This record gives sequence, structure tokens and C-alpha cells, in this order.
Amino acid sequence: MYRYLIKPILFLGDPEWVHYFVFYLIRIINKIPGVPVLIRTLYQVNHPRLEKELFGIKFKNPVGLAAGFDKDAKLFRELSNFGFGFIEIGTLTPQPQSGNPKKRLFRLLEDEGLINRMGFNNEGVEAVIPRLRKNNNIIIGGNIGKNKITPNDKAVDDYIYCFKALYLHVDYFVVNVSSPNTPNLRELQEKKPLRDLLNTLQKHNQLTVKPKPILLKIAPDLTEEQLVDIIDIVKTTKTAGVIATNTSLNREGLQSENKHEKGGLSGRPLAKKSTEVIRFLSEKSQRAFPIIGVGGIHKPEDAIEKLNAGADLIQLYTGFVYEGPAVVKGLNQAILASSQNN
Repeated sequence: MYRYLIKPILFLGDPEWVHYFVFYLIRIINKIPGVPVLIRTLYQVNHPRLEKELFGIKFKNPVGLAAGFDKDAKLFRELSNFGFGFIEIGTLTPQPQSGNPKKRLFRLLEDEGLINRMGFNNEGVEAVIPRLRKNNNIIIGGNIGKNKITPNDKAVDDYIYCFKALYLHVDYFVVNVSSPNTPNLRELQEKKPLRDLLNTLQKHNQLTVKPKPILLKIAPDLTEEQLVDIIDIVKTTKTAGVIATNTSLNREGLQSENKHEKGGLSGRPLAKKSTEVIRFLSEKSQRAFPIIGVGGIHKPEDAIEKLNAGADLIQLYTGFVYEGPAVVKGLNQAILASSQNN
């Protein structure tokens, strides 16, 4: 019903406006008595073979919602009803920021993708804490970044600020240095600044009562040489794992009229490249660390491909937009069926 009735209507509107409209609808619908239970009954797949333990966290299933959809932790409880095994909020920054000027989100219909140049628009890390205090056993990842006005040589201070603010309220952290929409942010992926950033965060992490897993989110546009550096950095800094991948600047093979818009490309066009990055990291590191695979997951076969390439968990965002909430159930059913055949 979503793909053939609801989506065509939603896709008539501006993508960012529709995003917030759907947010509003989901929130209102979930306030109706009995509806949350009904949604969980329709969409959730619960089975012991779907459970996965990583970083000391037990995930009820391997399908998560990627960062960017619920930036400010306003809807994580309602979204979890659709069957996600975990929800990643953010990217969050120390101070609120409005992001880049609108229009900044574009559909690529023929390619089943999105281009965004949102620019870390968020209410600031302190604003989400009261909402996270209401969490009840939903696994939450905190994706953290730096404010646009913060120079790169001071970026570590922003990441530390966010880490300390969120420490009691999230299950794992994601260091985002790979968004293409904050000027010069990707320079922090270079070997020395990245190593310094992760080492500093780990020092603060080790001072806590119970250190939290810190993961690194990387771009799909890195060279093999850079990926080898990533493997070395992850090992030496004792980073818990890698999220592969963020959005891309590559526009090769796109057909849609919006293909020349500036920003990060997500969705089906990323499927092959993100899988290649996952496989490279997994094989070259000899599975030395867990990988969360994200990029172009729209169909069950996309999820299986990521897992077979070396991903331990997967995330989606654009696939959720194009396929609707039933996609989560479909992915989990396919993963369960695959586990039965192995």
C-alpha cells in the first residue's frame, strides 16, 4: 500500500516538508490507544536467531535506523515500533544550528536516491537529553559532530562536549567526520587528525565508570590506501567498530534531473560501493572489528549482500523513505530465513 498509494502522494511535496509532516503523523497516530501495539504486531519480527551481541550490547535484531532521520531524538520510541533493532540519533553538535539554507534535500526518483546538504541542523546536544531520559530499553546510538563555526583544530572539543553530555543516555557513540555538508569536516578523516581525535575521546571514555563503544563513520569515497589507514587507526585507537558508509559525492551513473545538486548522495546508487568498502575492511582487517553496513539497502537481497560482505549489523534511511515501514519486517524476515539455511 505504501509504495503504490501513500508514497506517490507524499512524493508530490517538498522532501523536507514531507519528512516533518510524516514525523507529525507518526507521533499523532501513536497517541491513539492500541495503535502502538497494533504497529508492533504488524511490523516486528522477534526470533532468537535475529539477536546479535556486539560491543557488549544485545541487539534484538540487526536492522537499525541510520542517523539523520531522527536527529533530535523526538520520535525514537514510535520509530522503534516499526521493528528496528536500534535507533541512531543525530548528528548532534554542542550548540544548536540551523544547517544550510533551504532547499537542501532532493529526491532522485529514477535512481531511488536522495541528495542532502542539510549541514548538521539540530537543536544541540543538551536539548535531546530530557527526551532520552524517557527511553525504555530501546538501543540508542549517539552520532556526534562539530559545529560549523568550530575550526578543525578545535573540533576535538566539540566531540568531547557531546560525548560527556550523552554518556549516560546512549548505548554507543558514532564519530561523524565523513559528512560532506560541513565545510572541511572530511579533513578530519586524514590519518593524524583522526588518530588524535579518537585517542582523545578514548581517554575520556576510559575515565568513565563503564566505557561506551565508540564507532567511526566513514565516507564511501575513500581510496584503498585511505581505507588501510582506517583499519590501522581503528585497531591502534581501540575504536569499537566502523559504520560503512556515509553519503557520497560521486555522481557517476545517475539519471535523475537533480543529480547535479550539491550534497551527499544516499540510497540505491550507493549499494555497490558501500558493499565494496565493507568487504575491503572486513577482509583486509581479517574481521578485526565489527562493521555496521549502510548504503542502498532497499530490498532483502541488499541486506543479505551487506551481511555476506562482512557487516555485523545494517542500517537504512533512504530505503525506509522509498519502501515504507514494511521494509524493516521484510529485511528481518529475509535475514531470519537466511540464517535457517546456513
